[in-house]
Amino acid sequence: MATLEIRDLHVSVADGSDGTKEILRGVDLTVKAGETHALMGPNGSGKSTLAYAVAGHPKYEVTSGTVTLDGEDVLGMSVDERARAGLFLAMQYPVEVPGVSVSNFLRSAVTAVRGEAPKLREFSKEMKRAMDELSIDPAFAQRSLNEGFSGGEKKRHEILQLEMLKPKVAVLDETDSGLDVDALKVVSEGVNRFSAGGETGVLLITHYTRILRYVKPDFVHVFAAGRVVAEGGPELADQLENEGYEKYVKAEATL
Repeated sequence: MATLEIRDLHVSVADGSDGTKEILRGVDLTVKAGETHALMGPNGSGKSTLAYAVAGHPKYEVTSGTVTLDGEDVLGMSVDERARAGLFLAMQYPVEVPGVSVSNFLRSAVTAVRGEAPKLREFSKEMKRAMDELSIDPAFAQRSLNEGFSGGEKKRHEILQLEMLKPKVAVLDETDSGLDVDALKVVSEGVNRFSAGGETGVLLITHYTRILRYVKPDFVHVFAAGRVVAEGGPELADQLENEGYEKYVKAEATL
C-alpha cells in the first residue's frame, strides 16, 4: 500500500533581494493508497509551493523536514527518480513543449517510468483508449505538447498523463482552474478512474468546492500561512463553501 508522508516540512524561496522567504512552516500530511485528500486554502497560502517542493522544483529550498514515499527518502531523489518511484504532479499551469508531440512525450515518459519501452501497437491502443475516455481528439496525439491548447485541453492532457503513467500518488495542483462545466466533469471522471482501484492516493489542491461535487474526498485539509491548520471530512469543504477561509487566515496572522 503506497504511503506519502510529509513531516514538519519547511520550505523557503528566494525573495528577489538576495534573501529567502519561508513559505511552508511545518507541514504534516499523510496520503495513503485508496485515499483522496483535498487541500484547500486561499491564494498565497503555499499550496502550490507544497506541490512543487514535493515534486522537486529547484526554485524551492527545503530547509527542514522529511518527505517519504513507502519509507524511501523523496527529498534525496532527483526529479526523474521521484517520478519513477511513483510520484506524479499535475501542474496548475502546464508548460508548452514545441516540437515534441503528445504521443512521443507520453511514450518516452511511460518508458522511463516502466523501465522498458512499450510495444508501439499496444501503446497506441492504450493511449487511444485513454484519450477517448477523456474526450480528447485523436489528432492531438501528433500535436506539440500543450502548444496552442486551451486551458481545458491542457488540463485534460495532464489527466491523460496520469492515466498512462499510473503513479502511486498523484498531486493535482488546481486541476479544476480554468475549466468549464463539461471539462470539469470529464477531468473529474479521469481522476475517479485513477483512484477507483484503491491502490493509489490522490492529493487534490483546490480553492473551490466545485470539483469536490464530482471527486469525493475522504479527508479535507485547510491550508493557511504555509501549514495545515484544520482537518476533517467532506463536511469541512461544505463549511468552507459557506464561511470561507477568513477565520483561519486571521488566526494564523495572530501567531
